[in-house]
Amino acid sequence: MYLLDQKTIGIVLLVLLGMLVIVKQLATGSIIEMPTGSRLLRLTNSFNLFFLLVVNPLAAILLITGNAGAIDPMHMAVTAPGLAQAMEIAGLVLTVIGYLLMAWALICLGRRYQLGGNAPRKTDQLTIVGPYKLVRHPMYSAVLCISLGLACLLQSWAFLAVFVIYLVLLSGLIPVEEAGLQQAYGEPYGAYRHRVKKLIPLVY
Repeated sequence: MYLLDQKTIGIVLLVLLGMLVIVKQLATGSIIEMPTGSRLLRLTNSFNLFFLLVVNPLAAILLITGNAGAIDPMHMAVTAPGLAQAMEIAGLVLTVIGYLLMAWALICLGRRYQLGGNAPRKTDQLTIVGPYKLVRHPMYSAVLCISLGLACLLQSWAFLAVFVIYLVLLSGLIPVEEAGLQQAYGEPYGAYRHRVKKLIPLVY
């Protein structure tokens, strides 16, 4: 680590994760929901819960205790100091943005929150405020930011693999989720979908 020591990074990760857990409890009324639905929904949501609630705190604890090597034995061999510093900065920024974006999305959804891919309930209204003005799936953007950010911050092939797995799972989940939203909300959702990008503002 060039900019921050392992212990500081571990503490930052634990603080961000603790903030997210508190926000989710206050905004949605729960911390953990059991994945249901099709195999794809259960797989994606189980992977997401495992990543956020097991992998992230475990990585933070290993960093705090000085055992970062246990996170990824196949650590990226970045020898150029300038590149390593740039990766650390980019990784820290992406990770913080990811956690804050997810918290913002949870606050805007409130009690309408459901695990990804589930069809809206009859009482739910279409959410197009806050981060939903920027992208249609801010929580998916958030987990991509967090996993890619940790891959850069820790120069970890393991976290880069997590990022790739997320890309694969979300490429299957998003069309299913959007079909349910289209069926539930009709033309208003179609107009929203046409107007707002999927994961990256103004790009994709």
